[in-house]
Amino acid sequence: MADTVTLVRHGATEWSVSGQHTSTTDLPLLPEGEQGALDVAARLERTSFAEVLTSPLKRARRTAELAGFPDAEICDDLVEWRYGDYEGRRTAEIREGVPGWTLWTHGAPGGESADEVAARCDRVVERIRAASGPVLVFAHGHVLRVLTARWLGLPPSEGRLFRLDTSTISVLGHERETPVLLRWNS
Repeated sequence: MADTVTLVRHGATEWSVSGQHTSTTDLPLLPEGEQGALDVAARLERTSFAEVLTSPLKRARRTAELAGFPDAEICDDLVEWRYGDYEGRRTAEIREGVPGWTLWTHGAPGGESADEVAARCDRVVERIRAASGPVLVFAHGHVLRVLTARWLGLPPSEGRLFRLDTSTISVLGHERETPVLLRWNS
């Protein structure tokens, strides 16, 4: 059983900086995103992992590579929440047509539901819990927030409580047998 899972959100991209919702659009890291990934590498260099997983999208794979894990295993369940019709749009722009919109409360037409994302995250959590030691995961903001909620036994909508910046490290673990948040957005 994995005692901890370390989560890394990918480095900055053009759309993460501009606040555009980015799921399937496969953007590269900006130079500052690459530097952020190198900073993550320095913070993880003395840590070993039983498994290293990454989203198939290049921003996550490149972050894994620059962080010192070029052989991270691609896990399709770690792809970002699919935003459908809201792909590439900013929250303020969406709210012009849907006042008070959030992904957590309204979802995204033509995209995935919170329950669909949760089902993917549940598969990842099951895999992590079956690992022989610590696991490292490289992925995206919303999917990692849902994964965290599911790790803690919360509904996927509670991922809204876990802001997650680019190039950050978060750690999930246990207090005795209870899943807990050990470190967040550092």
